[in-house]
Order: sequence, then structure tokens, then C-alpha cells
Amino acid sequence: MSAAAAAPDAVHLVVGEEELLVERAVRGALEIARKADPQADLTRVRVTDLTPPELAELVSPSLFAEGRVVALEAAQDAGKEIADAVLAYAKAPADGVTLVVVHTGGGRSKVAKELPAALRKAGAVVTECPRITKPAERDAFVRNEIRSAGGKADPQAVAALIEAVGSDLRELSAAASQLVADTGGKIDVAAVHRYHRGRAEVTGFAVAEKAVMGDRGGALEALRWAINLGVPHVLVADALADAVRTIARVSASGRGDPFKLAGELGMPPWKVKKAQAQARGWDGDGLAAAMSVVAALNADVKGVAADSGYALERAVLKIVAAYHARR
Repeated sequence: MSAAAAAPDAVHLVVGEEELLVERAVRGALEIARKADPQADLTRVRVTDLTPPELAELVSPSLFAEGRVVALEAAQDAGKEIADAVLAYAKAPADGVTLVVVHTGGGRSKVAKELPAALRKAGAVVTECPRITKPAERDAFVRNEIRSAGGKADPQAVAALIEAVGSDLRELSAAASQLVADTGGKIDVAAVHRYHRGRAEVTGFAVAEKAVMGDRGGALEALRWAINLGVPHVLVADALADAVRTIARVSASGRGDPFKLAGELGMPPWKVKKAQAQARGWDGDGLAAAMSVVAALNADVKGVAADSGYALERAVLKIVAAYHARR
């Protein structure tokens, strides 16, 4: 560990259900750890997959004093034994290890619900990641994204960007960063319209919706329109991944009441209901194949593939083929 860098905080509590913000908080903890030790790595594990002895092994200091970040996910599902073990560790953390406890803020049991308060009391650094649902919150998110990328935007430009791109935070974040890069940082309504004209009608989600329903022609047409309109390739890839993963999660939960499943899955009821309808066309093998496709596509559009546009088209065709495989 570098003597010049301050030691990272030993225990982080990430509370909330906004996936993008949660992921950023975990990555932020890793970046801080790497300032102290550039070789620090990240280990992710669901709390329900751990026993107290396994947790103790994960957070034991390295013999070579290497930095480590351990992210315990889904802590809201923790049982009493593992919750007690997490809290005991938080009260006496090891050097060189950063423990990140990811919790939705709810919980199925009393001990799981009380874990965030207990970790706060034990001195954990807390990052709140509440779900962004209100228009004012979404406006603030976009303004912050633009500011973080080094740009400025007036309220009318922020509203125009949300209208053009939609409400998905990942798409908004990528679009805000791209706009700053394309405009030199000064964003007004004219700039939004210039770079995003037509995107409200043809987005990555339009491509994804047709692909997961096996509509080969419709998906390819939507993809070509999206590419021609300048929708960033990474946004289309994210939309495809979100659609496939949502169907897989909902399918695994059965055909229950969408309102009940919404709370369990951390999704709005309308999204669960839509995914239930889409899932009727899929089987397990097809979903597994589609999951593999979107995982590879994520790397392809971020630089692995020589032509990310071609990679998107190939991925759409593979997803459609997976949908039709059992027929």
C-alpha cells in the first residue's frame, strides 16, 4: 500500500435500489482503494451465498499486504448468522480490506432490516442510492451528469434531453457525456435537438423490445434507424442487456402477481408484467444463450470489436435466433 495515499475507509454501506448509482458507489470504493494500492481487486458475492467462516476468509488480510475490496450484495436477504458476522467485522475491520455492504434498505427479516442502522452505528461510510422516480430528481441527475462531464446546460436543454432520450439513467448518463464531448460543454436546446432528433421514437429500447420478441425484421430496421440517427452503440447494447436480464429474472420468479413480484425484484409492476408476457416465448436454454450474447456485446461495443455497429447487428440476430431455437 502506498504510504503517500490515505488508507481507504474500511466499511462502506450502499443503501438503495437505483442500480446505476449502486454500481457507481461500489466502483467508487474500488477506485479509492486503488489510490492506496493500484493492485487492489474487487470480489463480489451475494450475502446469501456466504457462511460466516467464508466471510471471515474473504476479509482476512492478504499475506502480501495487497489491497482488496469485497462487495457483499443483496444484504437485505441476510440471515441472522451472516448479518451478525458482517456487523462483528464492521466493528473490528482488517487493514487493507474494504468491505462494501449493498442493501436495498428493506429486508425480509428483522435482522436484515436492522442491518443498515447497525452498520451506520458501527461507523460505516454511507452512500444513499434511492430510486429516481420524480421528474425533479431526474432533472437533477442529468444536470449533475453534465456538470461531472465538464459541461453546462440550461433547464430547457435538460428537459429536451430527457424528452429525447427517455427516463433510463444509463441512457441519460451516456447521452449527457456524449453531448458534452460533441458540443464542447455548452449545451442548449438547439444542441440537444441537433444531436438527438428522432431518438424519442427510435431508442435502444425499441431495438431490444423487437429483438426479445423474435421480430428479426423489425429489430434490424429499428437498429439501423437508431444507428443512422446517432444513438450511441453502448446505449443500444445496454438496452438489449437490460431486456434479456429482466426477462430472465422475471421468468425465474414464476408467473405470480406482478405487484408482489415488483417488490421482490426491485422493479416497477408494469415492467414485471411486460417481462412476464415476453417470457412466454422463451425457454431456459434460449435465455442462457441470449445472456451470453449480451455479455459479450458489452465488451464489443466498448472497444473489443473492430466494428461495434456490426457487433450490434450480429447480437440482435443471435438473440432472435435464441428466441426461435425451440420452435
